[in-house]
Amino acid sequence: MNEDYSTETLTAINDEFTKQTGAKVNLQVQDWDGITTKITTALATSTPPDVLDLGNTQVASFAANGGLKDLTPYEKDLKQGRHWLSGLVDPATVDGHLYAVPGFAGARSVIYNKKVWAAAGITAPPTTHDELLADLDKVRAANPAEDFSPLYLPGQNWYAGMQFVWDAGAEIATNAGGKWTPGFSSEKAQQGLNDFKEFQNKYSAPASRTVDTKSPDQLQIFADGKASAVIATSGAIGQIQKANPALTEADLGSFPLPGKSGKNQPVMLGGSDWGIAAKSQNPELAVVWAKIAVSPQIQDTWVFGKEGWIPNSSEAIESAAAKVKPVKKGFFDAALTSKATPASANWAEIEGKKDLEALFAAVASGAKTPKDAAATFDAAATKVLNASS
Repeated sequence: MNEDYSTETLTAINDEFTKQTGAKVNLQVQDWDGITTKITTALATSTPPDVLDLGNTQVASFAANGGLKDLTPYEKDLKQGRHWLSGLVDPATVDGHLYAVPGFAGARSVIYNKKVWAAAGITAPPTTHDELLADLDKVRAANPAEDFSPLYLPGQNWYAGMQFVWDAGAEIATNAGGKWTPGFSSEKAQQGLNDFKEFQNKYSAPASRTVDTKSPDQLQIFADGKASAVIATSGAIGQIQKANPALTEADLGSFPLPGKSGKNQPVMLGGSDWGIAAKSQNPELAVVWAKIAVSPQIQDTWVFGKEGWIPNSSEAIESAAAKVKPVKKGFFDAALTSKATPASANWAEIEGKKDLEALFAAVASGAKTPKDAAATFDAAATKVLNASS
C-alpha cells in the first residue's frame, strides 16, 4: 500500500526472497482509496495477488469471505521466536485461526510541551496514574484560563476513550461460540466510561466534550499553546512543528498514559499485516516471502531502522528502544500494551456509522449517562456484529 513500506525496504525483502528461492517478485503498489473493493474483487479471481498488504482491522472481513489463506499451521515458523503485538495479531485471528502476519504498527501516546510542564515545576513525565493527575493539576494551577486544557481530549476521540475502558478490564465486544456480545454495559466497562468522563471533564476544556480531533484541530490547539498535552500518533510531532515552527523536538516529549490499573493504558494499534490469498497459485512461496518480510532482520534493520515504524514484536521494540529519538520513545513504550477492534467481518460498519464517537461524546458531555450510552451502543452493535452469524 502506498505510504506503508518504502521502495528500499521492499527491495530488501524481495532480494532476500529471490536469494532463497530463485523466484522473482512482481510488486504492485496500490492507493488506499477504494482498496477494499479492489482487494475483494482480486481475491475472488483464480489468479489473485499471492501476498497482500492489509490494514490490521481489514483482515477479519477478507478472512470471513474466504479470501485469505489460513496461516495457523505456519504460525510458529512465521513468528521466528518473537512475540507479536496483540493489537496486530488479535484482529488477524478469527475463530482461533491466523489469517495474516503482523508487519508494523502505529500507536498513540501523550505528546506534551516540556516548556509548559517545566514552568509548572514538572521535569520528568509521569509513570503512574497518581503522578499523571498530580502533574496535570500543577499544569492547571499554572494555566488557569478556562479555555486552556492541561490535556486536550475531544469527547469523540474513541481511540483514547477506549484506553480507559480497556484499562478497567473491559472489551468492546467478545466472541463465544460464534456470537458477539458487546461489553459496554458490563460493570468494568461502566467503570472505564466513568473514569473517562471524570478525566475528560477535569483536564480538557468544556468546549471539547462533543467535538472530534479535527474540528477544531487538536494539534493546532496544542501548537497555539491552548493545551499542554494531547493524545495522538507519532506523525503528529511533525504536524505540530509545522503549525508552530518555534516548537523544536527538544520542546516536545511523549509518554504512555498511565492507567488506574497500575499499568500503562492499553492503546489501539493501527498498522499493517501481510495476508496470503486463499487462491494463491504460489502458496508455499508466498509463505516464504511473508516470513522474510516479518523476520527479525527486516523488522530491526528496515521496518524500524529505515522506516521508523514501530516493529511487530515486543522483542523488536525493546531492541529499538535505545535507538529511537527521545521525542518518539513514548509511542514505542505505548505499543507494548495494545488492543484492537473486534475481529468481526462487520466491524467496518460500526466504524463507518461512528457509533463509538457518539458513545464517548454522549458520556463526556453528559447527554447520556454511561449506562444509557452503553445500552444504545450495545443494542446496535449486537445486531451489526451478528448480522451474518
